[in-house]
Amino acid sequence: MKSLAYAAAFFALSATAESLHAQTPQQPMTFFVTSVGVGDGGNLGGLAGADRHCQNLAEAAGAGARTWRAYLSAYAAGGQPMIAARDRIGEGPWHNTNGVMIAANVADLHGDVQRDRNSINKDFALDERGQPVRGRGDQPNQHDILTGSDSHGRLPFGNAAVMTCNNWTSNSTGSAAVGHHDRAGGGNSSWNAAHLSRSCSQPDLVATGGAGLFYCFAI
Repeated sequence: MKSLAYAAAFFALSATAESLHAQTPQQPMTFFVTSVGVGDGGNLGGLAGADRHCQNLAEAAGAGARTWRAYLSAYAAGGQPMIAARDRIGEGPWHNTNGVMIAANVADLHGDVQRDRNSINKDFALDERGQPVRGRGDQPNQHDILTGSDSHGRLPFGNAAVMTCNNWTSNSTGSAAVGHHDRAGGGNSSWNAAHLSRSCSQPDLVATGGAGLFYCFAI
C-alpha cells in the first residue's frame, strides 16, 4: 500500500510540475542579429539609422512595441558625445526569439566579472525571425557583425573613420571593428571585437565574411 501511495504522490507532483511549466510564458524576444544589413556597407545612416533598422525589423517580426537599439559605438562628432555600445542597450536581461537567455545583464554580456557569461554563439544568436545566421563553414559566411567596439563594448583606440566607418555614415572611408556571432575563425573569436573589416564598402564587408549585419537589443 505504501508503494502505491508513493507512486500516486510522485505522479501528482509530476503533473503539478508539468502544469506549472506549461503555464510559464516564454520570455519575449529582446535580442536578435539583423537578418539583413542596411545594404550600403558601413553607411547605416548613423546611429539613428541603425536604430531605425532594428526597429523596423522587430516590427515586421511582431516585436515593434519595444524600443530597439543597435549595438554600435560612435565617437564624439557634430556636437554629439561619444557613446559606447554597452551604454545604449538597457540593463537586460535579453532573450532571443526562442526565449533563450542571451545575458542577464550588461556585466554578464561583456564578461566583466567572468568570461563567457553570455550565450552569443551560432546556436542562439538568431535573427529576428528565429533563423540562424550563416557562420564559418556556411556559404556564404556572414559571421562578421558590425560593432565599432572593443570586447567590453566600449570605443577602442583609434578614430571614427577607422573603427566605425566614420560613425556609421560612410561606405568608403576607413573600416569597422567587427565581432563573430558564431565565436569561430582566426585567433580571436570574440562576439563583439574580433578584427577590423577590410573597408566600409558593401563588397568588402561581404568579401571578408560579413554582410553589414549588427546586433539589436531591446532597452
